[in-house]
Amino acid sequence: MRDVLSLILGGGRGTRLYPLTMLRSKPAVPIAGKYRIIDIPISNCINSGVNRVYVLTQFLSVSLHRHIANTYKFDPFSRGFVEILAAQQTMAASDWYQGTADAVRQNIRYVHEDGCRDVLVLSGDQIYRMDFRHLLRTHRQSGADVTIAVLPVKAEQASSFGIVRLDDGGRITGFVEKPKTAAEQAPWKTSPELLERQHSVRAGDGRVFLASMGIYLFKRDTLFHLLNAPPLAADFGKEIFPRSIREQHVQAHVFDGYWEDVGTVKSYHEANLALADDNPPFEFHAPEGVIYTRMRYLPASRVVNSRVKNCLLGDGCLVQADCQIERCIVGVRTRIGRAAAIRDTVIIGADHFETDGQRQENRHRGVPDLGIGEASVIENAILDKDCRIGANVRIVNQEKVRDAEGKNYVIRDGIVVIPKGAVVLDGTVI
Repeated sequence: MRDVLSLILGGGRGTRLYPLTMLRSKPAVPIAGKYRIIDIPISNCINSGVNRVYVLTQFLSVSLHRHIANTYKFDPFSRGFVEILAAQQTMAASDWYQGTADAVRQNIRYVHEDGCRDVLVLSGDQIYRMDFRHLLRTHRQSGADVTIAVLPVKAEQASSFGIVRLDDGGRITGFVEKPKTAAEQAPWKTSPELLERQHSVRAGDGRVFLASMGIYLFKRDTLFHLLNAPPLAADFGKEIFPRSIREQHVQAHVFDGYWEDVGTVKSYHEANLALADDNPPFEFHAPEGVIYTRMRYLPASRVVNSRVKNCLLGDGCLVQADCQIERCIVGVRTRIGRAAAIRDTVIIGADHFETDGQRQENRHRGVPDLGIGEASVIENAILDKDCRIGANVRIVNQEKVRDAEGKNYVIRDGIVVIPKGAVVLDGTVI
């Protein structure tokens, strides 16, 4: 793994995650009460022995840069690093990244300077745990020029991914981007017997399509060739892979673990809440690979005479008496007032604690405390960082609105999102 350099793609504007991406890049969005999304691919790299990591971003990268600088510090003798490569104007390029391949092309000099043997390209907005040593073993043993990690999915999911077709040896013989109809999907089905025999994938559950996970391992020279071959391609999935399969040996590495893309408000909300279930599909602290994040040195959370069921509580929280909280993510430094009722909600938390003096001063100005006020009712929502929710507020989307936007809220797929730093005054109904 010392011969592998990793590039993590930070994605575009993150419009599907708006308003969570209104003031931060997609990889910097908090998750699971105390982490950031970027912690997942970086931790997978570290746990796999890949300790040279570049994160490619172009939008609102300040908070991401601050998080990475405060979190990932390596021994000076290890040559390890995690560094941000923000989009910039150069003598060779003056445009924003036009796609995944273009993002790598605009930063290719860092690959030239590294002298690595293989380049691992990852996405920055997914939840999964993978040992990349297994991916490298597949790559090297097959003699592949490119290896793509693929995931078995059902027909209803196939329209959202690039789908591959394999031969009996696991070599990719075809690649199609997001086939929509049953007729378009039919030629891309993979035999369940082949998946079970060659790749130890359990058969019989309808997962007969192999979807690209956005995880690619390139031979260094192959990457240079594919990026420079005319016509210059902007995207790996849409352009480079479909046309390179005949010329290059493109191998599949079949992954059969938990994987979730959190690129939309709905998928982000569902993936977070699933972490609070009795048997969560993903554990951030597991023997096979811990997910790391910034050390904050916060006190333990305190719950006073309240009912808390199926929740994750971050550090430094205070839940006051008579609250009813069910299936929620409660982020760091969250303060919840007496008799609040909260269900199916992601509370991202706060950047700092308020003193009693600050709270008193804010009340004189008619501004609610940081956190959630007394007797408020919140259901099926996301509260971004540093929100101020007053007393007796109801955030319940009673009208079942699918998509809307107001002064201090956004509704996406029926989920009410309160943007970062928003103020919701006492008695407000959303």
